[in-house]
Formats: sequence, structure tokens, C-alpha cells
Amino acid sequence: MLSSILSKQSCAACKFCCSFRRQSLWETPLFPPEVVEKLSKPNEYGVVGEFRDGQIVLGGYKTADPEEEVPCSFLDPHKGCILKPEDKPFDCSIWPLRIMNKDGKLVIALTPTCPSVGAVPSQALVNLVKNGLGDKIFEYAKTHPYIIKEYREGFPIILMRTK
Repeated sequence: MLSSILSKQSCAACKFCCSFRRQSLWETPLFPPEVVEKLSKPNEYGVVGEFRDGQIVLGGYKTADPEEEVPCSFLDPHKGCILKPEDKPFDCSIWPLRIMNKDGKLVIALTPTCPSVGAVPSQALVNLVKNGLGDKIFEYAKTHPYIIKEYREGFPIILMRTK
């Protein structure tokens, strides 16, 4: 969805969004129930995931270091995400954008830690969101409200809509 802003090559080389520190586990993508069902059993990917409330459980932490990062179970270090588009979480498809609830209003905000996009939304990203992508995100959230996260300070808001 963001291919006009982010190249697949830069994302594949970075993989920042596919690994999580303990304090960023709230950002772990949410899978739809039917995909959780599929990925919780032996499947075509050869990886059986453990899920809690639609989120993949990451169990690879080896130390007590809160900065230690653990990759998503479906991240191949050489190929990137192994999931087919129909199994990939919507969160992953729109990252570094987030749909959030801020004071009872839905907002599309930028995750300020994306190394490829940066902490400030570019005009190209703002235009992309305002010229159609934002509507797709709001529509998806309407039918999949579990993907809406609570707003966190420091996430620049690109677009706001009342619920």
C-alpha cells in the first residue's frame, strides 16, 4: 500500500518493523481470527505461531535487556516476511502508519521510529493518506476494530476522523 513511498528493497533490507523490544510489544501486529486459526496449526509456511488475543507471542528473548529485539516468527532473515498477502496482518501492510483512538476520534498517525520514513511525515506520505489510503484504513478499521490502538504521544497525526 505504501510502495510509492517505501521501496520493497529498503523495507527488506531494514526489517525494523518486524522485530520488537519488550516495550514495543504493544505494536505487534494483530491477525484476523481466521488467520490466527490457520497459523496456529501446521501450515504451508512451516512455522506454527503462538497467539494471544490475535497478537503473535514472541518467545525468543534471551536476556533481561529491555533493548533486546526479537523478530516476528514469520520473518526470514534473508527473504523478509514469508506470509502471503492474504495472511499478512493489515498492520504490516500499512506500517509505519497506525490507526489509533485519540480522545474518541480515529486518527491515522505515523510511527516515528521508521528508519526509512523518519519521524516527520513527508508531503508525499500525507498526500497518499489524504488521497485514498486513509479511507481504506478507516474502512478496514470499521470492520476490524481490534486493529485500533490507543494513541501514544509522539506519533504525528496525519488524518483525523470522528468515529
